[in-house]
Amino acid sequence: MIYSEQYKEHIEYTFAAFCKIVLRNAALSAYRDIGRRQKWETSLDYLMEEKHFMPSTTDNYFEEQPTRFVVCSEIIEIENERLAKAFSGLPELRQEVLVMYYFFHYTDKKIGEAYGRSRTTANYWKMSSLKRLKKELERLEYEERKADIF
Repeated sequence: MIYSEQYKEHIEYTFAAFCKIVLRNAALSAYRDIGRRQKWETSLDYLMEEKHFMPSTTDNYFEEQPTRFVVCSEIIEIENERLAKAFSGLPELRQEVLVMYYFFHYTDKKIGEAYGRSRTTANYWKMSSLKRLKKELERLEYEERKADIF
């Protein structure tokens, strides 16, 4: 179908008017949103002028002292508080087995020889200690999450 020049010009003007209306409504909506936001939010500059303090923050990384244990006549420091609580709940023998294995790099055979037991017994002690440690860590984490909720 062939359109006349007058009809094409009408379509262009109509489209331009439509675009102007859409842009005007979008601008009004944006101004309304900004106004609502300004009503509920406080500018940080406004707070600085009123309180007269410099914005700053302090890190608490080094405030907590690591928990220290004496195991196998060596001082072991554990920085994670939850891990330290769980580790302190283990019997002394189990603590020693874990320290010997993970810190002193003893094999199960060497650990067994140190206590006059077999390699499999030392391995059993190590694995059961790890299971108890894991259960205790999970329990402590659950309690912390539960305390955070309330």
